Amino acid sequence: MYGDIISDLHKDARGYRPSQYFWEGWKELSDEGQKEIFDMLAEELQIREQDEREMEQRAIENFEARIADVIKLGAGNRQTALRWITSQEKFYHSQSVEHFVWEQGILFTDYGKKLLNELLEIVEYEEMEWV
Repeated sequence: MYGDIISDLHKDARGYRPSQYFWEGWKELSDEGQKEIFDMLAEELQIREQDEREMEQRAIENFEARIADVIKLGAGNRQTALRWITSQEKFYHSQSVEHFVWEQGILFTDYGKKLLNELLEIVEYEEMEWV
């Protein structure tokens, strides 16, 4: 059980599961040593999550700035700006729209969820061509 928790924490903190080498060292550690590793991984996870939040915030700010620029270029309002921004994209279904928002780095944010709902009402879908 404890091994599963460490494995999950390691993956969340570092992006990959612990290696066999890690587990060999882990077995040799005292309870205090294992606790130190656990605490270190928990701290790494906190730093990673904070970095992700900061990157998402910058991505939101960049996308909002892009919308503002398009409005200044003549779109006139947010809805038209979003239509112009997405006009060169090909959307076949809602997952295509989700992918677009994901590419902006904001899909899993509250802002991204609201943007996705806006775009689902705005974009034009194309028929998928089967070859």
